[in-house]
Amino acid sequence: MRHWTILAALLLCAPSAIASEAPYCGDEGVWIQILGAGGPELHDGDAGPSYLLWIDNQARLLIDAGPGASVRFDEAGAAFEDLDAVVFSQLSANHAADFPAFLDGSRFHSRTRSLPMLGPEGGSSIGLSTFVERLIGPDGAYPELADFLTVKSRGGYRLSVRGVPATGRRRWARFGNEDLQLAAIPVHHGDVPALAWRVEAQGFSAVFAGDFSNRKNVIAEFAADADALVVSHAEPEHARGEARDRHVTPGQIGRIAEQAAARMLILGHRMNRTRGRESQSREAIEANYSGALIFADDLECWGL
Repeated sequence: MRHWTILAALLLCAPSAIASEAPYCGDEGVWIQILGAGGPELHDGDAGPSYLLWIDNQARLLIDAGPGASVRFDEAGAAFEDLDAVVFSQLSANHAADFPAFLDGSRFHSRTRSLPMLGPEGGSSIGLSTFVERLIGPDGAYPELADFLTVKSRGGYRLSVRGVPATGRRRWARFGNEDLQLAAIPVHHGDVPALAWRVEAQGFSAVFAGDFSNRKNVIAEFAADADALVVSHAEPEHARGEARDRHVTPGQIGRIAEQAAARMLILGHRMNRTRGRESQSREAIEANYSGALIFADDLECWGL
């Protein structure tokens, strides 16, 4: 009942009203907050793809860090020292460009424990280890952040980089603590190494599928019985060619969500080519899926 009450209330609000008010994710339980619901466009009004998982009023997991995500993190009232990990579905600019801003800003917080950073490794494109070295290594783009890779970091903590295989079909599940467990699988997104992530916490599950074409047809099984399935809504139903080779269409999203029996479907990474076509996308999705359907906006928060 709590979820449906919040859903009804937010659906009555305009996105601008939601963004202008202080977000509230509840004092207890597991919540998903949308830090960035947009894509790489400069004129979509939203931050780039990024999500927070809250557990009992603490932001415990950051998923992707698209442009503007660090600003939304501040607006959400999240504490950097509470994060158990940062995970990336892919390392393209619109999913990872704000990570240096998070690191630089974290120097002014009180974090002392190491911060695991997990993301795709393998394939023809650069993986997480090379990405980090080129970004914040001693000879990287931001050498002033290189000490985050050492035990004598000015920020007070060390960044622990862990690559996750982004090739093949094997499920990876080598990270967890007493409050949450993570799993990942490779997904097809053109020539870009990409992962889908599943988070288990307090008996609830959320799957962040990110950008994928479903060529490997793995998401439905991976997201089985998930309380929330978060998918990129980057292409309209009529997409063809390269666009369809990189992203699922609304009709495909509906079939996947129904096969997974996901309780809630959240559409993030909304592009201008899909905005204004929500009714068409809804129709294509609901032809197969009958669960709760949410078109995400920045700073919205949903209880599981």
